[in-house]
Amino acid sequence: MTQPLAVPAGPPLRAIERVGHWAGETARAVGDIVTWGPLLLGQMRRLGVDSLPIAVFIAVFTGIVLSLLASYIFTGAVPLVFVGALVGKAIMMELGPVLTGLALAGRVGANIAAELGTMKVTEQVDALETLAYSPASYLVVPRVLAGGLMFPVVTTFAVAVGVGMGWLTAINLLDLTSVEFIKGLRLFYVFKDIWFGLVKSASFGLAVTLAGCLMGLTTRGGAEGVGRNTTRAVVLGCEAILVLDAFWALVLL
Repeated sequence: MTQPLAVPAGPPLRAIERVGHWAGETARAVGDIVTWGPLLLGQMRRLGVDSLPIAVFIAVFTGIVLSLLASYIFTGAVPLVFVGALVGKAIMMELGPVLTGLALAGRVGANIAAELGTMKVTEQVDALETLAYSPASYLVVPRVLAGGLMFPVVTTFAVAVGVGMGWLTAINLLDLTSVEFIKGLRLFYVFKDIWFGLVKSASFGLAVTLAGCLMGLTTRGGAEGVGRNTTRAVVLGCEAILVLDAFWALVLL
């Protein structure tokens, strides 16, 4: 009787198998809300609330620098009332979401990758599977959802602080009045400026947390592997933010 020929599992088949595995895990995780539901609030606090100080710190100096640069650029060319327009547009649509996302990619992405990587090399992830817990439900879904929900919240605080510091800089250092700054702020404002930045920041949160989880759960090689994949998670998260930033600019503007 002729035996069927064995088909070698080449890279395409392994890639398909990997995609199928992660698709199955994702479907199982979505249906397993009893497992990840109670963990979501804790991750929202860790990834969002605890990230507010660094986001606000960056926003303070972003607002100051933007206001001073706008004055330097516009002096002698256009009325300084446009300082408010530049500060508002730049922070709401670009610098607020992107700078906050890059900062949180370092804090959040590295934290997730290091934590999950340590669990992986110490076989805690295998222990979860032995106890019939899905690693995707228990470790990945709460972090990814928390990132998608909390990055826009953190960005909102950063945008408010950045615009506020730009306003304070303008009235104290640039001889602008509050009326002139607010007039410039409202000059080119449209509602799209707000939700454009929030949509971007939500996608940044999903990308950063997914990168951290992916690098953490694929860690090999002990402590050296944890350090290597933590660095990769930060780099991958930053690259994803820049790519998504360009994507949303093409799609939504």
